[in-house]
Amino acid sequence: MEYKQQVEQVVSSAQYGDLIEFSYPIGYSHWGVYDGDGYVIHFGVADENQVMSSFRGFLQAVFPVCGDLLLGETKIRRQLLSEVNVPKGARVFVSNSRHDLQPSPENEIRRRRDALLDKEFTYKVLTFNCEHFATFVRSGKAMCNQIPRKPKNKECEEATEQFSSLVPSNTELSMPMYTLPQEYCVEFH
Repeated sequence: MEYKQQVEQVVSSAQYGDLIEFSYPIGYSHWGVYDGDGYVIHFGVADENQVMSSFRGFLQAVFPVCGDLLLGETKIRRQLLSEVNVPKGARVFVSNSRHDLQPSPENEIRRRRDALLDKEFTYKVLTFNCEHFATFVRSGKAMCNQIPRKPKNKECEEATEQFSSLVPSNTELSMPMYTLPQEYCVEFH
């Protein structure tokens, strides 16, 4: 099946919060979270000036699959699934069963997504990568199962902690607004 058809199949069947796997032909995958209406949130390319853009283009020409990773700077982006840059031969599909994690309720997924969207991070292939991000948004635990010789389904507590530090807790979101004492209030007539 052609890549465009795979994207159409994912868009027609994916549910909000599903893990989206972009399987690359060299044996590793890029991960994101389905955000509805054909969009995915994922570690994308950080904002860059013209010089960096040209350099990135050169790296991608020399290293077609991992040029972005060599630069190390990423930004959490919301992007149409069909516009995610993937190498030739990549496959895309919903991949919720590769991790032993229960999905969080939709409001929790949205809370984590909203807190992390547009944040910039330094990509670290072993300890802070796109799979850590996607599993954290979906379940609240950062996990990566594609690192050789690492135990599978083991939470990366450091990545979980780093992402969690940017997400307001439920109590912070539901705290009442501070009300000034009556003597500081002015009445308008």
